[in-house]
Amino acid sequence: MKRLIMTVTVFLAVLTAGAQMKWNQQYQNYIDQYSGIAVREMQRYHIPASITLAQGIFESGAGRSELCVKGNNHFGIKCHGWEGRTVYHDDDELQECFRAYNSALESYEDHSKFLTSSQRYSRLFQLSVTDYKGWARGLKACGYATNPQYADKLIQLIELYKLYELDRVGKGKVGKYIAASKDEHIIRIYNNNLYLIARQGDTFRSLAKETGISYRKLAKYNERDKNDVLSEGDIIYLSKKRSRADKAFKKRPHVVKAGESMYSISQMYGITLKSLYRMNHLEPDYQIRVGDRLRVY
Repeated sequence: MKRLIMTVTVFLAVLTAGAQMKWNQQYQNYIDQYSGIAVREMQRYHIPASITLAQGIFESGAGRSELCVKGNNHFGIKCHGWEGRTVYHDDDELQECFRAYNSALESYEDHSKFLTSSQRYSRLFQLSVTDYKGWARGLKACGYATNPQYADKLIQLIELYKLYELDRVGKGKVGKYIAASKDEHIIRIYNNNLYLIARQGDTFRSLAKETGISYRKLAKYNERDKNDVLSEGDIIYLSKKRSRADKAFKKRPHVVKAGESMYSISQMYGITLKSLYRMNHLEPDYQIRVGDRLRVY
């Protein structure tokens, strides 16, 4: 009987380890909300944005854990000499002390400092910022978590939500993507792509100087001529747009409103103009009308 129980236990463990994650809207909402912060931390501290986001999702239950709700603790970091606000939570032992923060931003910043200031994690910073597998396995090996599947779970999250694409943005150039001063643009994320909102007087050349991306590439990513005059409020993507909108729009067609064009709709959803025409079986010379229903996914 004891051998049978052991066999069943091992079998269940194998099933759990091999289970594939499924796409989750709450996880995607978390990614959309905190990707900008994760990229900023990557540029400052050389920690892959994909790793930071995956840890945040896993440790906080996508922002829904008790630690996160009560103390804005997204990464499960315990007190360890912490002099700030604290919360207590049952973990490896009953009522352990955890750090508490005033905002998610403070939690993300402290996560970066926690990794960079500890000798335990120093070898991770010899890895490339795009080596998310090495980082995930290294975190587990260095003792960040006791869960034996910790590295695998992080890797599954990163690959399911394509978080590795964030690690490639800007090739690790410091301070190029998240506003470091009031004069720089705020970088946002939508449909797994970073973008900014053009201001009066912006050009592809001026944005190229700020972001570190060539003005020719910026124009190409946004399907425009490199010499185009930008208008205040224009959405400017910092990498190639997708072929489909966010999965949330799979069954939600876009209803055309007055003043919209196929191009403005493609920018709104972060998809290429060619894909928008193709999904709707339209010719490039088709003139949309108010009330038209367009597939975007």
